[in-house]
Amino acid sequence: MTETDPLRRLLDAVLEADGASLEEMAAGAHLSPFHFQRTVRRRAGETPSAMRRRVRLERAAWSLQGGAAVTEVAFAAGYDSVEGFSRAFRRAFGCAPSDLPSRAERGHWLPAPNGIHFHSPTTLYVDAGRARESSSGDVLTLLVQHDLDDVDVLLTAAAEVGEDAYRAMRLPGSRPRGFDGPDETLAQVMRHLVLSREPWLASIAGEGEPDLSGPDDPASLAARHRRTAPRWLAMLRDVDRRGAWQDAIVDALCDPPESFLLSQILAHELTYSTHRRQLARWMLADAGLDTTAAHLDPDPILWHRRRTGEQP
Repeated sequence: MTETDPLRRLLDAVLEADGASLEEMAAGAHLSPFHFQRTVRRRAGETPSAMRRRVRLERAAWSLQGGAAVTEVAFAAGYDSVEGFSRAFRRAFGCAPSDLPSRAERGHWLPAPNGIHFHSPTTLYVDAGRARESSSGDVLTLLVQHDLDDVDVLLTAAAEVGEDAYRAMRLPGSRPRGFDGPDETLAQVMRHLVLSREPWLASIAGEGEPDLSGPDDPASLAARHRRTAPRWLAMLRDVDRRGAWQDAIVDALCDPPESFLLSQILAHELTYSTHRRQLARWMLADAGLDTTAAHLDPDPILWHRRRTGEQP
């Protein structure tokens, strides 16, 4: 979803306001409180206050599962006391904050009418208005969401290794996709994982060639991924809704221009992204990171169970 998307602006006003009052949230969207509340409820199926409270509790659960202290999480979530936070948390999750299972055992999402959730580490994904359970029977959406989520996980892991380890030569001669250049370092692999969808999105939308320059440290790439991933999901939803996977585009960004089926583009990206995600794991392990941790397990079955809270 682009930064100028009206729903995105409304969500930012709900979640990024300094205070939790309706007036403060509405001010962030430059709307009256009445119009703001009515617009959010109509477009998201949830009042601004309820959405803000739910997403902040999801973020709190994610932080607790990562080892943060209850007191720290309570005040970060905007509560005046640990007791008040604990009561709200217990009502939402059915257990005390200190008793929350690990990420390996359940996800951190709460039921929502709109598919809008806190998505670790810092991303808010909008799942095209669908509730979180809907992807269970849609293998294409599941594969794409897993791919995007896993890139998030790897970017977080890459931030844990030092700069020298991030840029160290680990696999001389590695070049999975020739026109991209080498994938010999973790930095190169992570850069390609994040940037590879942008030219396709530009071609499908009829836009000019995207600027693929810029910093390639994990934090910068994570910020870029937060902008691109929702657009990629939105493209998938739109094509799938129209049954247009056999439609073709002429990619004018190629030299010479070349035609591609939309189905070919998605299969192409999933294939190379899957390879690079595993390559990144090997490089992270080679850099000394413990890649056997549950949250780094790339298995889509375990990922989906963590995401939905499903028990095996």
